[in-house]
Amino acid sequence: MKVVDQALALWGMDGARATLVAERENKVYRVDHDGRRYALRLHRPGYRTAEELRSELDWTQALARRGIAVAAPVAAADGGLLHAVCGTHCDMLDWLSGSPLSDHALDGASRAALFSRIGAEMARLHAACDDWQPGPGFTRWSWDTAGLVGEAPLWGRFWENPTLAPGDRALLEQFRDRAAVALSRLEGRLDHGLIHADLVGENILVAGDTLFLIDFDDGGFGFRLFDLATALIKSVEAPEFPELRQALLTGYLSRRKIDAAPLDLFLALRAVTYLGWIVPRMGEPGAEARNARFLRTSRALVAAWMDG
Repeated sequence: MKVVDQALALWGMDGARATLVAERENKVYRVDHDGRRYALRLHRPGYRTAEELRSELDWTQALARRGIAVAAPVAAADGGLLHAVCGTHCDMLDWLSGSPLSDHALDGASRAALFSRIGAEMARLHAACDDWQPGPGFTRWSWDTAGLVGEAPLWGRFWENPTLAPGDRALLEQFRDRAAVALSRLEGRLDHGLIHADLVGENILVAGDTLFLIDFDDGGFGFRLFDLATALIKSVEAPEFPELRQALLTGYLSRRKIDAAPLDLFLALRAVTYLGWIVPRMGEPGAEARNARFLRTSRALVAAWMDG
C-alpha cells in the first residue's frame, strides 16, 4: 500500500480508506474521503507514457465539460492531474455509480432498448470529440490500417497466435491482406476521429437512465465504425444479434449520421484483435477458453466478410 498511501497524500487525502476494486490492465481503488468517493488508478508500468496518460485525462475532462457521462479527472493538491509514485503513474477520477452492462441479465426486448441507448450515447461521444480541439502535445495511438492489420498491430500479430491450426492461420493471413486493401480504399471516406475503442459491457455502467462510459485506456484515433463493432462483438452469437445490431444503429443514427455499410468488415477486424491481445495473457486463468471463443468468433466473422 506504499504507492497508494503516497498517492493519497498527493491528492490531500492522507488517511483516506482505499479499497482495491479492479485489477485488470490497471489497479483501481475506491477512495472514501470526507463523505465522497473517488477512483484512484495505478497504471500498469510500461503500457502508457506520461504524455499518453495526460492526453487521456485532458480528453475525458473535455468530454465531461461537454455533458458526456464519463469519470472526470480530479486534480491533485498541486493542480496536476497525473503523478508518478515509485515509478507508477497515478491519477484520480470521480467515482461513478451504477453497475456494468455485462452484469445485467435482460430479455431480448430490454436488451435491444439498451443497445439503442448505447448507440445514441456513442453518437454523442463522437460528436463531443469532434467539438474538441486537442492541444499540440496530445498523444494517443491510432486504430488505423497500420494499427489494425499492419506489421505491428496495436493488440498484437493476431495471425501468429500460437494456437492457430494451419488452415486458420492461412485464413487470417488472407483476411489481413484483403482487409488492408479495403481499409486503404475507405480511408478518407469513412467517419474518423477520436474513439473509445473498448466499449464492451464491462466499460459501460448502467445507473437508471444514465449510461456512464469508463476506461478510455485504449482510446485514440480510429474509424467510428470500430466503436460500433466493439459494442456488438460480444453479442454476435446471441440469437437476438440482428435486433441488437439494428437497435445500436438506430440509436446512433437518431443522433448522428454514419455510413454503416462496411460494419461487417469492422466486426471481423474487432474479432481478430482479441487473438493478438490474448497471447501475452495465455498463462492467466480461463485464457484457454477465452482464446477458443475468440478463434471461433474470428473464424465465423472473417469467413462471412470474405464470402460477402
